[in-house]
Amino acid sequence: MARVLVVEDDQFVRSALIRHLTEASHTVRSVGTALEALREVAHVGFDVVILDLGLPDLDGGEALKMLRGITDVPVIIATARDNEADIVRLLNDGADDYLTKPFSVEHLSARMAAVLRRSRTTSGAEPPSRVIRVGGLSIDPLRRQAELDGVALDLTRREFDLLAFLAGRPGVVVARRELLAEVWQQSYGDDQTIDVHLSWLRRKLGETAAKPRYLHTLRGVGVKLEPPQ
Repeated sequence: MARVLVVEDDQFVRSALIRHLTEASHTVRSVGTALEALREVAHVGFDVVILDLGLPDLDGGEALKMLRGITDVPVIIATARDNEADIVRLLNDGADDYLTKPFSVEHLSARMAAVLRRSRTTSGAEPPSRVIRVGGLSIDPLRRQAELDGVALDLTRREFDLLAFLAGRPGVVVARRELLAEVWQQSYGDDQTIDVHLSWLRRKLGETAAKPRYLHTLRGVGVKLEPPQ
């Protein structure tokens, strides 16, 4: 099954998570601080990290940024915070998913399964070898590299997947449900997740929702990517 790192300082919550994940046949390691988590990730290969935000030595949001500096491992945030701005910031900083406390073990299992499925699909499938070109965009799925007007784009894993999927269907309006299914590998989810990644991708393409160049949103319909007119 999966190799899971639980980063949680509450001993009761931590023990419950370890017990549940172990019973589900996962291999589990656990730590109670952000610095311990960084050391673990740097030396041990994990399939997913469950990260609490209320850590004693460092805010989990800052820990997430530091994790993203050394690994692409999927991270599920476990948080008592339900503020929309906080959630958007965490997704922008590289979280793959989040759960608001308290949550059931069944809910955690479903979210973990979805994240692991997306991760394994991305890493296990052989991407197409052809380079996709749309206007000044050049996307190489095999090397997972993208350029705009000859300049390399610094994209996260999810941003690249989203851009490559849309670029492979230039001019076609893709429904949000299809994006969730094909890019996020899940049949349900919050439109906010898509909006956050589209917003971040737009900034890296040098455009905005109000003044789009490549990415165009059709309200109530979906999203399309096409070359500038």
